[in-house]
Parts: sequence; structure tokens; C-alpha cells
Amino acid sequence: MPTPHNSANKGDIAKTVLMPGDPLRAKFIAENYLDSPVCYNEVRGMLGYTGTYKGIPVSVQGSGMGMPSIGIYSWELFNEYGVENIIRVGTAGGIADNVQLRDVVIAMSASTNSAYADQYRLPGTYAPTASWELLSAAVKAAGAKSCPYHVGNILSSDTFYDDANSLAEWQKMNVLAIEMESAALYMNAARAGKNALCILTVSDCPLKGLSTTAEERQSTFRDMMEIALETAAAVSE
Repeated sequence: MPTPHNSANKGDIAKTVLMPGDPLRAKFIAENYLDSPVCYNEVRGMLGYTGTYKGIPVSVQGSGMGMPSIGIYSWELFNEYGVENIIRVGTAGGIADNVQLRDVVIAMSASTNSAYADQYRLPGTYAPTASWELLSAAVKAAGAKSCPYHVGNILSSDTFYDDANSLAEWQKMNVLAIEMESAALYMNAARAGKNALCILTVSDCPLKGLSTTAEERQSTFRDMMEIALETAAAVSE
């Protein structure tokens, strides 16, 4: 049955879903990498497609920006559509000194300034982490591509325009990059007993004053997309 945010029927969505924030990036991946893609969702413009990659069913769907948005879409995919693996493919701001523009960051864990975990009523601070099966497959795929990549902790922030200007404080803790979605995705996966991973491309380095264009962010970060697709293929074999 469709949900309030997704018009797909049961069986329309593959067990593994790539999830960019930008629905136009979902369209780009579907049209450039998937065989015979079929659009299953257009509700609120959050495009979703299912096709095959190397003969394996794979879906790709936008998540929107921020933890509330990816929280809704990933919850429904995990709990209403039987999805087993979600791989976020998004952009991030590089924080660590050794992280450069267009590098790939594979998020082993996601620190956050969000209160998303409050809903679980835990007697402590929860540490959202990636699923090892997806993480190890992605690191192997990144190594095979010989592209610049980093594995470690990222920051999922509720604020894009941060009045506290706190990036330098997170840099002290060797946080690699900042984005706005992964902690919620990792928590939803943990709660559902499913798997999640975040693979990012560094689109800007705010502490260095460097950035890429909107068009580049939408359609040219192919290393990240290809690593995610190879990861999807590896865990589906």
C-alpha cells in the first residue's frame, strides 16, 4: 500500500536503495546507471526509481534535506516496503585538514547535534554507526577505484547556517565532514534491524572557503555513485 509520502506499491522497491538528498540526483543515477529504470514515486517531487545494476534490482530515491525528511522516507522504506539496505549518497562540507574538495567520505559513524534520538528514551547518549557489511563493501569498492577517500566520523547537523560557528570545535575531534541526514538514517536502521551507510562527496570546505557549483553537486560526483552501486551489488550477491 502507498504511504502519505510514497506512491509505490509493495514489490515496486528493491531490497537495496540508494538515497541522495536531491531527487534530481536520484533521476541522474537512474538514467545513467540503472537498466530499464521505472519511476515509482513522484509525490512531493521526491522521485524514486527501480531498475537493475549488473542484473541486480536496485532502487534510488530522494530523501530531501535534513533529519526529519530522511527520517520519514527511510522509516517508510524500512518498515512499510521491506527495504533491507539504504545507502545515502550525498554531499558534505569537509572539516578535517586532510579532507579536500571532491574527496569521498565513508561515514563509519555520525555524531549529531540533533535531538532525534530522544524518541527512543535511552538512558544515555546513543552513537549512530553504519552497518559493517555495507561499510566494508564500500571501502573495498573505493579502494578498487583508486579515488581519494576517507573513513571515519562525520557530523549530522540540524543547522546549515550555524549561528554558533562551531565547525572548528568539531574539527578538534577529528570529525571528517558535516552534513544533515546520516545520524537519523543510522538510527532508523538500528531500530528496524536493517542496514545503512552514508557515502559522501565533499562539495565544499567551509573552513578553507572552497566550494563546487550546484550543477556539479547534482550530476558530476560519480565516484560516490559508483562506489554505492558496487556496494549494493556486493551485498546482494
